[in-house]
Amino acid sequence: MNGNEEELNKSVGINAAGNGGTQPSLPTSAMYQLDIVLKKGNSLAIRDRGGTSDPYVKFKIAGKEVFRSKIIHKNLNPVWDERVCLIVDNLQEPLYIKVFDYDFGLQDDFMGSAYLYLDSLELQRSLDVQLDLQDPHCPDQDLGSLELVVTLFPRSTEDREALRHAVRLIWQIYQNLRLSDLYRKSQLWRGIVSIRLIEGRNLIPMDQNGLSDPYVKFKLGPQKYKSKTIPKTLNPQWREQFDLHLYDEEGGILEISVWDKDIGMRDDFIGQCQLDLSKLSREKTHKLELELEEDKGMLVLLVTLTATVAVSISDLSVNLLDDPHERQQIIKRYSPLRSFFNLKDVGMVQVKILRAEGLMAADVTGKSDPFCIAELCNDRLQTHTVYKTLNPEWNKVFTFNVKDIHAVLEITVYDEDRDRSADFLGKVAIPLLNIRNSEQKAYVLKNKELTRPTKGVIFLEADVIFNAVKASLRTFVPPEQKYIEEEAKVSKQMLQQNFNRVKRCVLFLINTGSYINSCFQWESPRRSLCAFLIFVVVVWNFEIYMVPLSLLLLLTWNYFLLASGKEPREGSVVSVFMDCTYDKMNSKKGFLDKFYAVQDVIITVQNALDEVACFGERVKNTFNWSVPFLSWLAITVLCAGATLIYFIPLRFIVLVWGINKFTKKLRDPYNIENNELLDFLSRVPSDIQLVQYKDLKAETSQSPSKKRRNNPG
Repeated sequence: MNGNEEELNKSVGINAAGNGGTQPSLPTSAMYQLDIVLKKGNSLAIRDRGGTSDPYVKFKIAGKEVFRSKIIHKNLNPVWDERVCLIVDNLQEPLYIKVFDYDFGLQDDFMGSAYLYLDSLELQRSLDVQLDLQDPHCPDQDLGSLELVVTLFPRSTEDREALRHAVRLIWQIYQNLRLSDLYRKSQLWRGIVSIRLIEGRNLIPMDQNGLSDPYVKFKLGPQKYKSKTIPKTLNPQWREQFDLHLYDEEGGILEISVWDKDIGMRDDFIGQCQLDLSKLSREKTHKLELELEEDKGMLVLLVTLTATVAVSISDLSVNLLDDPHERQQIIKRYSPLRSFFNLKDVGMVQVKILRAEGLMAADVTGKSDPFCIAELCNDRLQTHTVYKTLNPEWNKVFTFNVKDIHAVLEITVYDEDRDRSADFLGKVAIPLLNIRNSEQKAYVLKNKELTRPTKGVIFLEADVIFNAVKASLRTFVPPEQKYIEEEAKVSKQMLQQNFNRVKRCVLFLINTGSYINSCFQWESPRRSLCAFLIFVVVVWNFEIYMVPLSLLLLLTWNYFLLASGKEPREGSVVSVFMDCTYDKMNSKKGFLDKFYAVQDVIITVQNALDEVACFGERVKNTFNWSVPFLSWLAITVLCAGATLIYFIPLRFIVLVWGINKFTKKLRDPYNIENNELLDFLSRVPSDIQLVQYKDLKAETSQSPSKKRRNNPG
């Protein structure tokens, strides 16, 4: 209980139901007990695009949060029925009540507030209270109301001392049982909703040319997905596939909205519809033609529900992989003999988040309230919060299913702040292929861009078990997209950085061309003579199967260079990147449209430069053995390709390829096209990603254990 004795001399809030916010402590002069039953809300404000909200309530006294209710999803008339007991010593301080709309991964929206004046309450009498919510900035706006039952009791000194001991006990239980069943359920998903967005039909025109630039937004609970934009059409063909997680075993409501993209202005709303997933049978693909409301068009989807439990949270005492029998069963599940069963189930990863040391102090007291979030693509699990310490111990075990062995496990440490969004303390990104099983390791925390170290280290232990055949096959399909990503913003530094990266790739091609041209110019007779002899021999004996063999030769050459130590793995990676500082541009209101248009163009150019640079760097890093798994996979494919071309005439291969291309649409009308080579390259990290994934060395001047003794928290 770090710092709890000091906190017990301040005002305390105890949630009798066992699930509330941060638990403050008892004052030395507590005189009153305030019992509150938070019953329900009426006609609360709409904050989500679907016409609903996800409300929860905060209670504050004297600027301190003393209670936070549970979240009621998709309801403007929520029923909480939560009871809370508060100890107060000053009836002149009103109880400040604020209602928020929960937004996963974003800042929560304000829905209204109200004051309960304690000095107006009668002692020992239950009172039904209805509080009208207001926005101080818009006092005339109707934001609904809250219904409470409040009772105020006087407290004696003996009662206060007894309650102090009770609070100490409750605090210990609260710290150990923070991850209650309700809390766990909010993080663990029970199934997968696979969605293939095929096409739209007869959408209404939103532009002056009688067409639209439509895209689709999907929302399932806290998860959101946005499709690509199809320009100038009323019958778009998206052909996109993505997965959402099903948190409710009964199903859920999938909210779908269609928008028209407008550069430099707000996007136009075309229409919306909803899909009740509880009415769909599982393990079966459903073709759905969904009508948008008010006859604004139709969407064609393929939806499949798969019942799978794939993530879990536990303590160190409950660890599957520590049980030899359970570990053997998991290894058997991903053995080579089961390579063609359930191709999406590539493997599993288990990470133990043990502790952190020397974290940044985020509070004015010189301490922090740290918690961790572990993310693997769209799976997101969170530890409990350890209060008032810079050296927290979590000792939690997170288990994820692996759908792509090239995914990156991200561990982020935050400081909990009940009054606003959590403060960032540090982050590490660990590619699954870089994990060494059962190795406890101290990772130096980095900044948000993962380019520089920040204060503190985090101790992790991870295990990855996967099927190599499934992992190889999944490499050649499009990777899973993240639901929540930061929006691209204009940055002069990022634009300059991407330009320099493209410039390096172009300069490499120019230098290669100059080198070849120098052979023709006989600038070096010996080099030109060797080049001439190689040219004659290769052209005279050239066969098509030599193309993959030449790439295979390049891979082999770089492997031996790496093995001999002549070329370190990070030798060609730029290790210093400028921090991105977003420019602040001032413009008059009359020029806003022009400003937004220019901003969109700059972002497009900036992202295009990034894609070009990433493509060149990924090709280079494939042959540089930056990811040995991918390089070995490339060798396997090149050997198989060379063998196939050697034994089978080229015209037969081209004929099979053409027949496959011509008949693919007939065999599967809803097939989503992909390029296997680009999908493979998307798994190879760019130079920036290599820097982000690189482990930083902890300071050797003071060992972590010594730091811990000197700063016990």
